[in-house]
Amino acid sequence: MKALIAMSGGVDSSVSAYLMREKGYECTGCTMRLYENDMIGEDLFSTCCSAKDTEDARAVCERLGFDYRIFHYEREFIDEVIEPFVCSYERAETPNPCIECNRRMKFGLLFEKAMEEGFDKIVTGHYARIEHDEQSGRYLLKKGLDASKDQSYVLYAMTQEQLEKTDFPLGAYTKEEARRIAEEQGFVNAKKHDSQDICFVPDGDYAAFLERYKNRSYPEGNFVGRDGFIYGKHKGIVHYTIGQRKGLGIAWEHPLYVLEIRPETNEVVLGKNEELFTRELIADNVNLISVATLEGDMRVSARIRYHHKEQPATLSPLSDGRIKVVFDEPQRAITPGQAVVFYDGDIVVGGGTISGKCE
Repeated sequence: MKALIAMSGGVDSSVSAYLMREKGYECTGCTMRLYENDMIGEDLFSTCCSAKDTEDARAVCERLGFDYRIFHYEREFIDEVIEPFVCSYERAETPNPCIECNRRMKFGLLFEKAMEEGFDKIVTGHYARIEHDEQSGRYLLKKGLDASKDQSYVLYAMTQEQLEKTDFPLGAYTKEEARRIAEEQGFVNAKKHDSQDICFVPDGDYAAFLERYKNRSYPEGNFVGRDGFIYGKHKGIVHYTIGQRKGLGIAWEHPLYVLEIRPETNEVVLGKNEELFTRELIADNVNLISVATLEGDMRVSARIRYHHKEQPATLSPLSDGRIKVVFDEPQRAITPGQAVVFYDGDIVVGGGTISGKCE
């Protein structure tokens, strides 16, 4: 049995490689080269996919006795991840490019490459689990046992074929256990810090990235209330997201928050915190995992952001393939562009992209 290990140069993928070897797989390590520094105008030495990460991944493979390969997907990464990220922000959404990277790159291009070359499994260092349900005949995506590291949220787009051919060795481990294994094996990255933020925006300043990448400035416009009152000028809609309070530059008699962004009129709508709470949303680009289709209403718990605590909700299928989600209690700052992921206990039912709110 042959396994292709996607290696970022970090602890998690390195330990995953070791665990697959212990399972008896013939392993090959690989790194996806997704961009060069000059492509996005940043020094990326301290981020994932940097030259240092490549060196660390290669060193781990040498220690484990694996072959190591680099796959160049720079152009595809721009087309499939960066461009949609930019367009989403310009539509006044708040995207999650890590989900698209998993969907388009790891379990898209790299998965296809692995299958073409005769690998039995593709392996990543995600903290999630895959199980086969004998009763339904479906492969299930489940939360990682380490709740603080669970990454099932960013994997909801996986298909049955991908789940069948994928292994997440760390799903049954904690982060502390993974680091201990790395230290025991003498890996060069055993004490390496986890990467943070979006890999191609390492400083977290998304607006500055957009302006640099597009070589343009986004025009000022009005901060307005829902009644049309003008509070002042904003510095470009890409600087704001739903629920934001800091950085508005407006002193008012009560705190103001971003309620809505209107790209068609270049307006940012402000209001009180309590106006951010709604019960309903519509999800499009839906992918279901634990069930083939949604035939009627279904009770789930749903998460509207990566660090959001799941909340009880009811799913209702719409005729156009989208899903209406109604929460038992109002949720704060439901944000277009983010993913909503549905759970049944620790099983991922599926998920989709938040396209808007319904009142």
